[in-house]
Amino acid sequence: MTQFPVIGIVGSDGAYGRWLRRFFEDRMRLRVLGHDPAAPHSDALERLLSEADVLLFAAPIRSTEAIINDCLRRSAGRERGRLWLDITSIKQAPVAAMLRSQAEVAGLHPMTAPPKAPTLKGKVLVICEARLDVWRDWLSLLFDALQAECVRVTPEYHDRAMALIQAMVHATHLAEAGVIRSHAHHLGPPSALLPLRSASFELDVAVITRILSLNPQIYEDIQFGNPYAQEMLDSLVGELSALRDLIATGDDAARAGFRARFLQDNRAHFDAGTLADSNHTFERVGYLLADLVERVSISVHLPEDSPGALRALLQVFERHGISLSSIHSSRTPAGEVHFRIGFDAGLDAGAFAAAIAEIDASRMGRVLASSAP
Repeated sequence: MTQFPVIGIVGSDGAYGRWLRRFFEDRMRLRVLGHDPAAPHSDALERLLSEADVLLFAAPIRSTEAIINDCLRRSAGRERGRLWLDITSIKQAPVAAMLRSQAEVAGLHPMTAPPKAPTLKGKVLVICEARLDVWRDWLSLLFDALQAECVRVTPEYHDRAMALIQAMVHATHLAEAGVIRSHAHHLGPPSALLPLRSASFELDVAVITRILSLNPQIYEDIQFGNPYAQEMLDSLVGELSALRDLIATGDDAARAGFRARFLQDNRAHFDAGTLADSNHTFERVGYLLADLVERVSISVHLPEDSPGALRALLQVFERHGISLSSIHSSRTPAGEVHFRIGFDAGLDAGAFAAAIAEIDASRMGRVLASSAP
């Protein structure tokens, strides 16, 4: 193992491949080679097999095993002493394929789309350690640099869990989208329903639109590529069918059956800590959603991410006698950190305009958007 290994990314022109390339080059200061079968300008695969100390497969699920097998054939033992990784949403097949090589092997699964942030801070990274020796310490450095919450499981457990965590969640929301579409003739489009929203419905629509807005191949492969997805769907259909049958019966016995099966038994399956923590999470999200629809707000980007920058911004509002009702940080589509600040609707319009003008003139921040009182 070298102290500063050369990284080879197979699938470097995909969304995650591009993010990983920036991460390795900018955060870890490593040399990166990239090969993508669909990109003729990328490095030749032979170059990666000859020069890369770490080979990372970031290809689509349906292609990953075949690509690994091709690299295994081409490498012909040159991978001995090197490290092979993959980042697909399925772990058993790619890890088993990599284990047929002579390289050290680990399977990785970042539980997020490529983030706008430079690291995976606040995100989960699932790790399936398969065959590690001399590369274990370097992998620890990689995980530290990624700043993710690392969770270690076996490939089989990963795939069974992802049948629920990914495939089931996606399936239920896609089915929900179909139901919404099927009732559009008398309820209208989703935009007509959202004014009547509950927090639960708003979150469901957010998940649905997220799925429908991203790469459809990813969601297709998660359903068709996970060996446990059909078993999960059978269970899901069984539960929904049982619920439908109880509602169709509609008598007191059916109501008692509903309470027992769907409320009491399910509640008993969740420990008290999970019930309390997750319920609190839902409440926090509800508060956030309420803050984000405040009529008077301002979004500001602070170019200088330094101690005291936010305090200086808030002092502008203090000087103009303006009280804040909420403040949240997030990232713009371009990846910039910005602060969304909400205000009471009754604040003085002149003071609000003066505060915005001072922020722009001082160059302490750049006003991205504002809604006047």
